[in-house]
Formats: sequence, structure tokens, C-alpha cells
Amino acid sequence: MSTKEIVQDLLQRLPENVSLHDIAQEIEFVAAIRHGIDELDRGESIPIEQVENELRSWVIR
Repeated sequence: MSTKEIVQDLLQRLPENVSLHDIAQEIEFVAAIRHGIDELDRGESIPIEQVENELRSWVIR
């Protein structure tokens, strides 16, 4: 599915009274997901162990 087709599908699913701001947010969300999937396809992932270790330092106790 092309990028244009993805946006067209997204627009069809949104309600008629949706704001331009909400449309922009939805497109940005889809773009971020696609970017993440592309990174995974290129093998640019972070091991879960590294994420777990970093997450511990983010949590305030």
C-alpha cells in the first residue's frame, strides 16, 4: 500500500467533523509507526534487556 493510499484510507475512517489538527496528529502517528517498522526491517532494533535497564533509570521512586 502506498503512502498516499494509507492517508486516503485514514481519511475515510475519520469522522466528517474531524479537525485539521486531529488529521495531522493521526498522520504523524501513522508515519511514526511506519518509521519504526522500517527500522525493525533494517535490523535497527534495541534488545529488550537494554530497554529494561534504561527504563529502570527513568522510573522515579
